[in-house]
Amino acid sequence: MKEFTRKLWDKQYQHHDDRLRLFRAAGEVIAPETVLYAGSFVDIAPSFVFPNVTYVDMDRRAKRFFEDEDGVKEIVEAQVSAPSNARFSFIHSDYSGLSLPERSIDLLISLYAGLFSEHCTKYLKVGGHLLVNPSHGDAALASLDKRYQLAGVVLSRSGDYRVSQADLSEFLQPKKSAEVTRELLFSTNRGVAYTRPAFAYLFERVV
Repeated sequence: MKEFTRKLWDKQYQHHDDRLRLFRAAGEVIAPETVLYAGSFVDIAPSFVFPNVTYVDMDRRAKRFFEDEDGVKEIVEAQVSAPSNARFSFIHSDYSGLSLPERSIDLLISLYAGLFSEHCTKYLKVGGHLLVNPSHGDAALASLDKRYQLAGVVLSRSGDYRVSQADLSEFLQPKKSAEVTRELLFSTNRGVAYTRPAFAYLFERVV
């Protein structure tokens, strides 16, 4: 493993451990074969849970990290939870201009990545899922998209995560009376405050 890879991974490890708990929680209710993770930087925790992950980021450090393919494989293979056939790839790009087959992905991951679903839902299979947090409005955007249906909410307690599929109608209810629209989300690029918040949301593509 290259020294740069090791140092960057060691610097980010605590953050990835938290993400690993998140992805494990999602993996308890869905079993995607193919995953697209945009804005990933060097967070390879999905590869500790899911068998085939495509990472996307514009950061040059992420590009250099993934160029050390053997080093990244070493990190993945050292994780006892990693699938035995784990595969990964990296695209050094803005996610708005990807060249991927439409309806070819089982899970999209959108964490602090902006309005990712606007550009990448076309890659998601019908029956596939979007795991999204509410920070930049992408969860709110998915809630307005008729292609999606809320399938679960990720709840956090003392650093642990679980996906709940109960009482989903109580979630995604804005605190303020102002109407949430696509125009509002694109103009602010901010999340919406909900009466009953969740750490993240799991949407299923139904159309």
